[in-house]
Amino acid sequence: MKKHIVTLIPDEVKTCRSILSRGQNKADVIRRAYILLKSHDGKTDVEIAADLYIDDETVRRTRVRYCLAGLEAALEVRTAPGNEPLLDETQIAYLTALVCSSPPAGQKRWTYPLLAEQMMTDGVVETISASTIGRYLKKTSSSPGR
Repeated sequence: MKKHIVTLIPDEVKTCRSILSRGQNKADVIRRAYILLKSHDGKTDVEIAADLYIDDETVRRTRVRYCLAGLEAALEVRTAPGNEPLLDETQIAYLTALVCSSPPAGQKRWTYPLLAEQMMTDGVVETISASTIGRYLKKTSSSPGR
């Protein structure tokens, strides 16, 4: 027996059908709309998974998310935990400007640990590691040695 049964109201059915007909949504959103519509029609998780070539656990998670948090939460594409960027655009811009500035007194050039320490001292970030600094500078094609 399912604990979380999907019963869409007419507006939610219309929203899911419009997602499918527009073709301008991400594949994950389209797949979740199909899951909700098929669940609403009374199909089991295993049947839906077979129809959509996905795992039945994906169907169950989408169904549970709909019942607990509503349609928007069930359809939205969420990033995996821990995949959020550590620095925003302003912080990256600050880091780039810092790399281009002259190094502290007594230093020939900026090093990743020096940059991390300076960003924390200036209050741009609470904590950051030297390896994170290196990853961001690699992405921006900056070099602390230049």
